[in-house]
Amino acid sequence: MSTTVDPIAQPDINTMHGEKRQMLDDGNETEAKIQKTEIMQKIKRKNHAILLGYLGKDYYGMQRNPGMKTIEEDLVTALLKADLITTEHFKNIRSISFQRAARTDKGVSAIRQIVSLKLPEKPDKTVINKFLPDVIKIFGIKRVTKGFNSKNQCDARTYRYIIPTFAFAPEDLTLLKIGEEINEEERIKQLSTIDGKSYVDYRLSPESLNRLNSILKLMEGTHNFHNFTSKVKPLDPRAQRYIIKFHCVETFISNGMEFAILEIKGQSFMLHQIRKMVAVVVGIARNIISEEIINEAFKTMDRLEIPIAPSLGLCLCHVRNFVIYLQYYV
Repeated sequence: MSTTVDPIAQPDINTMHGEKRQMLDDGNETEAKIQKTEIMQKIKRKNHAILLGYLGKDYYGMQRNPGMKTIEEDLVTALLKADLITTEHFKNIRSISFQRAARTDKGVSAIRQIVSLKLPEKPDKTVINKFLPDVIKIFGIKRVTKGFNSKNQCDARTYRYIIPTFAFAPEDLTLLKIGEEINEEERIKQLSTIDGKSYVDYRLSPESLNRLNSILKLMEGTHNFHNFTSKVKPLDPRAQRYIIKFHCVETFISNGMEFAILEIKGQSFMLHQIRKMVAVVVGIARNIISEEIINEAFKTMDRLEIPIAPSLGLCLCHVRNFVIYLQYYV
């Protein structure tokens, strides 16, 4: 007796779930894989240092501030246009480890400012400069080590303040009316002449220059500068600042008027600190206030009302003292 066994019916794979699955042709499948690879591929970024200079007269400082015209805003905009950063990087510059060596205030310029950030390999400064305004210029870009940070590894900043020397001319105390309302026109007329000559003709004598340097030297060393900034209380550790050198480098004449270059070198500075220091020096040189005011400003717990010198004359000159970095990596 023979038994016939029917073969087992094999299910159609394409019909198990109803409709047949459409197969991709080789061309479409390859193209999809290429697109996916391009999306997933990351551009290799390395740490770089950018040396730049700028005229800060029409800017609200170096650091980015939403809604404000700042140096960093124009810089990162240029980097975006040069295809060196993405839109995401533009929105969040911390994602590319962006850092600046010094945070200059509103109206302050810089001859040498350094920023560190991650960029694609071999960035071209000429391309970036094409997208920057004329008042900002990149001088060089260098590859640096992975751990380089332009802020943390800079141990000193040097600024220069250019000021006309007639600002230090001793005041005629008989003309001052302290506590009384000032007639601006009368006051301007008084200040327009010094020792019977036009203020433009004033020249700083050797004796006056020596006295100026002696006043500047009083601010050297480590002190509590809470009265030379804003929103920093006397016991706040941030108020302690170390001034390495403060002196008059030289004087020069431009368009018949003499100017003095005050150079100040310190580890770091707070908001408006240098400009308030200059204002105090002017007051002492003019005999409006005494030298004791400096020591009082350092030691008192009270808030002293110190004016701010104009920002136009202040310029960041050097941030080159990367001692630890240079010692180990250069």
